[in-house]
Amino acid sequence: MVAVVALWAAYAFRLGEFAPIEMQKQSLLFLIAPLLTVPCFWFFGLYLELTRYLGSSFAIRLGKAVLVVTLALGGAAFMLARAEGLPRSALPAFGVLLLLGAGSTRILTREAFHIRSRRDARRVLIFGAGPVGAGIANMLSEDRSLCVVGFIDDNPELVGRHISGRRVYSSADLAAVVRATDADRVLLALPAASRGRRRELFEKLHALGVHVLTIPTLKEFDEGLARIDSIREVAIEDLLGRTPVAPVSELLHRCIADRAVLVTGAGGSIGAELCRQVLGLRPRRLVLLEQSEFNLYEIEAQLRTAAAQMPNPPEIVACLGSVTDALLVERTLTENRVHTIYHAAAYKHVPIVEENEVAGAATNVIGTRVVAEAAVRTGAETFVLISTDKAVRPTSVMGATKRLAEITCQALHAAQGAPVRTRLVMVRFGNVLGSSGSVVPRFAQQIRDGGPVTVTHPDMTRYFMTIPEAVELVLQAAAMGEGGDVFVLDMGEPVRIVDLARNMIRLAGHEVRDAENPDGDIELAFTGMRPGEKLFEELILGHDIVPTEHPAIMRAREGFLGIDRLEPHLQRLQAAIDQHDQRLVRAILKSTVTEYVGGAAKA
Repeated sequence: MVAVVALWAAYAFRLGEFAPIEMQKQSLLFLIAPLLTVPCFWFFGLYLELTRYLGSSFAIRLGKAVLVVTLALGGAAFMLARAEGLPRSALPAFGVLLLLGAGSTRILTREAFHIRSRRDARRVLIFGAGPVGAGIANMLSEDRSLCVVGFIDDNPELVGRHISGRRVYSSADLAAVVRATDADRVLLALPAASRGRRRELFEKLHALGVHVLTIPTLKEFDEGLARIDSIREVAIEDLLGRTPVAPVSELLHRCIADRAVLVTGAGGSIGAELCRQVLGLRPRRLVLLEQSEFNLYEIEAQLRTAAAQMPNPPEIVACLGSVTDALLVERTLTENRVHTIYHAAAYKHVPIVEENEVAGAATNVIGTRVVAEAAVRTGAETFVLISTDKAVRPTSVMGATKRLAEITCQALHAAQGAPVRTRLVMVRFGNVLGSSGSVVPRFAQQIRDGGPVTVTHPDMTRYFMTIPEAVELVLQAAAMGEGGDVFVLDMGEPVRIVDLARNMIRLAGHEVRDAENPDGDIELAFTGMRPGEKLFEELILGHDIVPTEHPAIMRAREGFLGIDRLEPHLQRLQAAIDQHDQRLVRAILKSTVTEYVGGAAKA
């Protein structure tokens, strides 16, 4: 039908008459035109295209099809009557009109679909009017469940301008922008924004009752974990912790590349991430020491799968056993000619270790001593103790055992004298998101169960960092150590646990039920502090702290006991562990770690 109308209009416009007599001489062309158009359009796939998703590809194919039809129609006119009665300009006019007719009918149909779908679409504001935001808007134009109604930006030069017909609003008054556009969602197109900025925007926007989405960070793009068109829910990792600092490649490789590396506690949260990052830095051999058979099986399988994708993959050795087994540890180091040791094996859950002093001291103190001494005896280049902020002025058995482990490593390093054969280094940091025993998985489960979400104290704060960030910094700190160093990671600002709980409830799409909002979905309940817990955590004992070549890593200068003075304490601790004397274990921790202010042992 469009072809017939286009041919008639070509005659009419060219000759200036509604029914010019010349058309009668070429009347067969009105039958031939649709007979040519239909198969040609079919050949170019125009009838198979979904109208609601038409784009530039369709327009190109339509142009090609119209050109073929026009040329074929001209050939037919010449064959019928040597084109008698057909004005020379009528064929080009036919092509243009056919193109406009076939294209416009489909565009109108597409717009009808769009208008109908926009009635139920979510109205989205994009925060960020730069290239990323504009690209996301173009992508969302194909998503009928979302309708971009405008942009928000901090740059006053962009405010008031339009991008693809959508206005750019100022971020100065978010509430007014949300009201003006009737938006129910805001997409943060700010890949380079700091976590502090993301947290600030999330809290402001959530208070306005809008749902917040985001695109991945630059770090996720750099690591190949996401694409620029990826849109996801805001995760708790986007809101907590410090803004990551770009790693120093040379520091990452210094202790690992072409070396034999041992990771103790290889199946734990930190240990497993250490293994994954070490593998990517191409050691000659990666040795896994883990006492849990299941955890060892899991991490070994992951690493072997990853190694299979690498050219000349490193050797992977899985060793099942405990760090307290001195013979096993020394044999493992000797047989594998280990150069670098990352000692992540530890019992770390404060309330559990508080009730199990003997096991905590055996693994955290004696296990550390066993591995550190074996490292020195076998001539390993570097030993790295993964420590914790709970070792600073500890109030728990776990914190005291980790501080005593630090002191032990400091004493063993000093006892080597000069020249130093093995560098013993300690790296101390706070909580990591998502680790076993962490508050984040517990809150997530409580939210899935419908609450309540239990917080021990409304004023409790903690430092937070993601596991990959913490491990990346550990690897770099280890490379900078001269031996006997206590490195402290920059954890950013401490976070109130109750704020963490509230944000996790909001991110899950729920409202907090409290006195201010009795009709909310998830209740917050305060349960009181558990034995050994601290209200605030610290990262250093004193004020003697110096910067390093890495902006996110500091070196603390802290005192310790020499090996001669420490040895009797360690021997008494070993005897108390052998006798399973809980009171004596706690007493020895108190006498050795002078800052420890823990409670009495169980009766």
